[in-house]
Amino acid sequence: MNALDRSKTLAARDAGADRVVPPAGFTVRLTLFTAAAMAFLTVFALALSLAAGRLATSWGEDLARASTIRISAPEGQLAAQTAAVLRVLEQTPGVASARALSPEEQRALLEPWFGPDLPVESLPMPQLVEVQETGDGYDADGLRLRLQAEAPGAVLDEHSRWRRPLVTAAGRLRLLGWVAILLIGAATGAMVTLAANAALAANAQVIAVLRLVGATDGYIAGAFVRRFTLRTLAGAAAGTLIGLLALLVMPAGGDTGGILTGLRFAGLQWLWPLFVPPLAAVVAFFATELAARRVLGELA
Repeated sequence: MNALDRSKTLAARDAGADRVVPPAGFTVRLTLFTAAAMAFLTVFALALSLAAGRLATSWGEDLARASTIRISAPEGQLAAQTAAVLRVLEQTPGVASARALSPEEQRALLEPWFGPDLPVESLPMPQLVEVQETGDGYDADGLRLRLQAEAPGAVLDEHSRWRRPLVTAAGRLRLLGWVAILLIGAATGAMVTLAANAALAANAQVIAVLRLVGATDGYIAGAFVRRFTLRTLAGAAAGTLIGLLALLVMPAGGDTGGILTGLRFAGLQWLWPLFVPPLAAVVAFFATELAARRVLGELA
């Protein structure tokens, strides 16, 4: 009986074959615990990878459409230069909107570093102008030349230096999540292989008797493959359920847009964890198949 034939008989219960594999013991607990723990970690690794992708897309799009102009000038000239900057921006193709931030908004930007009682009005703070661009964007070099001519104290910041490291870091974090999932799958296969080897070695005498009464190696291997595959499926299903419940109690992203506050699935992404138990069962199936072939060959 080959692996394909055995995969078709996993759902067909054979009481005689099931008695070949011990129904309880260390290997049972090890398989169930390993499958549950690895599925739990896989759910979190998957959520981290998808959350990093969403965050990179959101932040990248927001920063790509936003720019800031910082105006530094003597107090008597600040208002005039701010008006000149806004006038230039109104005449610049590709600029959707532009507005000067109020003292309250600038205080809010500095509050995380200096506290809520910072006297912005009494400090020589530059004036910030928020610029939102259209989909086509604007000519940054041309805008800088006009600002230099009409408002020498104005400096344009396109946010590109912030956007590139952010997108790169999020992309690497997403890749790290997928690598973690692959390593978890490999670890699951290794642990199931060890458990199957232990169970086969512990039942060497039973296997010898079964061979004497005419049982084929395919029949014996099929019993172990079926038992360990179903154990892994049950453990992975439990671990996946616990992982989903843990994600449900995590705080939602809201307006903060952080990795930890947004560590959950969105929309149809909640269906992705449903593939974890079947994939774990597939890994266990092939791992047990290889272990059974090797051990039965040694016992021949």
